[in-house]
Amino acid sequence: MLPDDEVRDLWLVGDRVTLSPMPGAETVASGGFILPGLVDAHCHIGVADGGVPVESVAQAKELALIDRDAGVLALRDAGSPIDYRVLDDDPDVPRLIRAGRHVSPPKRYLRGLAAEVGEAEVVAELVRQATRGTGWVKLVGDWLDRDRADLGPAWDPAVMAAAVRAAQAAGARVAVHTFGEEAVSALVRAGVDSVEHGSGLNDDDIAEMGRRGTALVPTMINILTFGSIAAQAEGKFPAYARHMRDLQAGFPAVVRHAYEAGVPIYVGSDAGGGISHGLAAREMLLLHESAGMSALDALAAGSWRAREWLGLPGLVEGGAADLVVYEADPRQHLATVLSPQRIVLKGRVIR
Repeated sequence: MLPDDEVRDLWLVGDRVTLSPMPGAETVASGGFILPGLVDAHCHIGVADGGVPVESVAQAKELALIDRDAGVLALRDAGSPIDYRVLDDDPDVPRLIRAGRHVSPPKRYLRGLAAEVGEAEVVAELVRQATRGTGWVKLVGDWLDRDRADLGPAWDPAVMAAAVRAAQAAGARVAVHTFGEEAVSALVRAGVDSVEHGSGLNDDDIAEMGRRGTALVPTMINILTFGSIAAQAEGKFPAYARHMRDLQAGFPAVVRHAYEAGVPIYVGSDAGGGISHGLAAREMLLLHESAGMSALDALAAGSWRAREWLGLPGLVEGGAADLVVYEADPRQHLATVLSPQRIVLKGRVIR
């Protein structure tokens, strides 16, 4: 059983784990390597292929089940255009941590996804979104600025910093989307709780994140799409296209430096829109193969450490009955995480 590296039995009583033998228990798996259920800490079950809002809660559930069937039993949805809170208690759906709706400037983000507000409203809107989520909000920190013909901060950095403080005072943790250099530098120092993507981070920013304990969810799968984004923008915004290609090329080193600096890193695929669901395990492989993270730390980033970060207890007495079983040791062959042998969610055997 990981992370404790113990050979032992586990019993499940309803939705809880116990280490005490339960007479008459049914055996669902014998042998193998057990991990707490995998986590995708940056996904969007409210966003369909093509980056458009899903048409119904039922469609959002279908996307969540794709993740579940890959062994991902907890999702932090980093922004949804629809309210699907009715899924919170659905026994078939992975445990959900919701961030409300993205908050972005008008006409500077993917159409139909965000609550679009001007600079005078961003503080109030981020606080409002804190009531729609379950402990998180999502701020779009930068995007293509057509006047610059390149990436630029969404609003004045001082205004974004005030919004961060207000949302935290309202009881929410703040996740911030950033691709470029300018916004991420200011927002790290404003005290955001997690940097999503973070392709523009420099060594000073990384050192500051390490001092503050700011998390990085690098979504390396997403950054691999920057080349296609650049190709689409080349004709109208050539400087932006070059910038996106440069960010993609330098990103493995950014994540490697963050890992070496002790920045908390968690697995997130950015599923929804341009990235398919069910790819959190592949994100683990990228963290290991491209960014130099050890196999054990990559597993932790997408399992027990991520669950602890999100407030979801692991395989301890009284912990949540979410687990995946693998035939081989994923520490020795990380690609094993692509093929779970058994999946148990909320105490129910999925397969």
